[in-house]
Amino acid sequence: MTMHKPAATRNPPDGGHSSNGRILVAAEELFSAHGFAAVSINDIALRAGVSKANVFHHFATKNALYLAVLRRAQRDAAAHLHSLEQDTGPLPARLASFSGKHLLRLLEQKQLSRLILRELLAIGPDRARELAENVFGENFRHFVLILRAGQQSGELRSDLDPAVMATTLLGANVFFFEAQTLLRQFWDVDFADSPERFTTTLIEIVLHGICPIPRNVQEKFRPAVGSTDSSTPGVPARRGQKRRQRPH
Repeated sequence: MTMHKPAATRNPPDGGHSSNGRILVAAEELFSAHGFAAVSINDIALRAGVSKANVFHHFATKNALYLAVLRRAQRDAAAHLHSLEQDTGPLPARLASFSGKHLLRLLEQKQLSRLILRELLAIGPDRARELAENVFGENFRHFVLILRAGQQSGELRSDLDPAVMATTLLGANVFFFEAQTLLRQFWDVDFADSPERFTTTLIEIVLHGICPIPRNVQEKFRPAVGSTDSSTPGVPARRGQKRRQRPH
C-alpha cells in the first residue's frame, strides 16, 4: 500500500545534487521511518523529486536500492575502522575510541540503526548470506583482521578468537542502544545517559576481565584506556552523573 505523499528530501550529506544521491537519501529516510515493506518506489521517487523511471535507471529493483542504502550506512563504520587501523598509539586506546564512535553513531542515527537491527532480527539464511556478502561482511572482516594483528603484536591475548572479541564489542553497544530507555529505570545504573562511561568500562572489562588485576598490568594499560583527553570519543577523562538513590 502506498503511503501519503512524502515531503521533499533533504540534500545529500555530501553536498551533491545528483538524482542518484537524492534517491539514496530519500530511500534511507523512508526505509528508516517505515520499514522496507511499507515503502514503494513511487514513494521514494516523490520524496527525491524524480520519476519512477529515474529510480529504476539507477537501481534495478527495490531490493537493490535497499542494499545500496544499507551499504551507504556502513561508510562511517568503514572510516572508523580505517582510523582504528592507521592511527598511532596503544591499541587499547584506539579500541576505546572506535567503540565510542560506534555507539555514538548508533545513538545519533536512531531510525537507521533500528532499521538495520530490525532487518537482522527478521532474516533467514538466504537473506543473511546476501547481507553478509553485500553489506556487513567486509567491515566485520576488517575489524577481525585488526584484532588479529593486535594479537600478533602482543597487545591482545593470542589464545582468544578475534571474531568473538569483535562480536562482544559490537554486541555490547547494540544492547546499550536497544535498552537505554530501560536502563534509565534501573536503580543500580548511573551510566544510561553517559555512553562514554559505558564504553570506558566495557573496554576495561574486555581487556582485563572482572577479576582483580596486578598493579603492574593496571599501570601498563589503564592510562591508555581511561586517561585520554575527554575530546576523544569514547575515552572520557571524568566520571558521569551520580548514582540514583533507591527510595526508602
